[in-house]
Amino acid sequence: MNRYLVESPHTKEDCLKVLDMFVAYGHITHFEFGCDADVHTGWVIIEAKNENEALLSVPPLIRNKAKAVKLVKYSPEQIQEFHKK
Repeated sequence: MNRYLVESPHTKEDCLKVLDMFVAYGHITHFEFGCDADVHTGWVIIEAKNENEALLSVPPLIRNKAKAVKLVKYSPEQIQEFHKK
């Protein structure tokens, strides 16, 4: 399985409605939100087979605004190999 950072932005005006969607969808406890800092976005790190599967963590009505970024950890040895290329 791959790990993805899923980012789901929304507007200040839609904030409570979006939070209600996450509650209804059952993923409110998995996401962390920046709304209290006036950054109206939710984030989660999730294991998934691919980007599309990772995006399934976002309620369907707002999924089109979300994005999933595949995460990779590099070792110092891998970075040294990158320098050789």
